[in-house]
Amino acid sequence: QVQLVESGGGLVQPGGSLRLSCAASGSIISINEMDWYRQSSGKQRELVAIITSRGWIHYADSVKGRFTISRDNAKNTVYLQMNSLKPEDTAVYYCNVAGRVITGTGASDFNSWGHGTQVTVSS
Repeated sequence: QVQLVESGGGLVQPGGSLRLSCAASGSIISINEMDWYRQSSGKQRELVAIITSRGWIHYADSVKGRFTISRDNAKNTVYLQMNSLKPEDTAVYYCNVAGRVITGTGASDFNSWGHGTQVTVSS
């Protein structure tokens, strides 16, 4: 089992900044990919940013130049620094982590989701 704990959401004014964190714990052997998604009211969940174990990074067009994804491999933690926030960034933000985990019979792949953290951008 892999658990993800997210933190850092909240209420911020337009133009402000927030930093989200997502820490993975459990019998993790390796983490391949760490992603951030978001879902706003009435819309489908959308990909915000990806970072792989080799450092490849991808951003949604809507956040390029404003958001920065990073990871601390020693802490199994992924971050999302969000600057110049806009009202349309308001959503529940979820982290998603994929990798390998120790099981009772050896090892297997895992793909886990965080519980989500609310980000509200409003004046």
